[in-house]
Amino acid sequence: MLVTTKGRYAMRLMVYIASFSDRKVALREVAENEGISLKYLEQLARDLVGAGLLKSVRGHGGGYLLARPADEILAGDVLRAAEGTTVPVACAALEDDGVGCPRESECSTISFWAGLDNAIESYVDNVRLSDLSA
Repeated sequence: MLVTTKGRYAMRLMVYIASFSDRKVALREVAENEGISLKYLEQLARDLVGAGLLKSVRGHGGGYLLARPADEILAGDVLRAAEGTTVPVACAALEDDGVGCPRESECSTISFWAGLDNAIESYVDNVRLSDLSA
């Protein structure tokens, strides 16, 4: 899987916030310390809030908090929220109707892509945010 800037920055944002579990974190602070555009972080934060990974607190002293403890958030959760999927090739993904690649029955490489997808899923779903923020 090719992790885009969106996925990389989402991981950095989540790890940064996880390292300050005792307080709300302003995106401006993350932008300054991580060298990421504030506008980009705002877009990422929206996706992460929508996925139930972050909570937004508005008003004076507001900011962002993890929606769950860091040891309950998987790297895979963050990557799927940012990227939409972790599949290594588009043909390995199921369509919205639950149907896979139309060439699946005659594809000589389908088992390779399925194995790679399983390896990726296994890895990203066994790394917790707490492992990265410690």
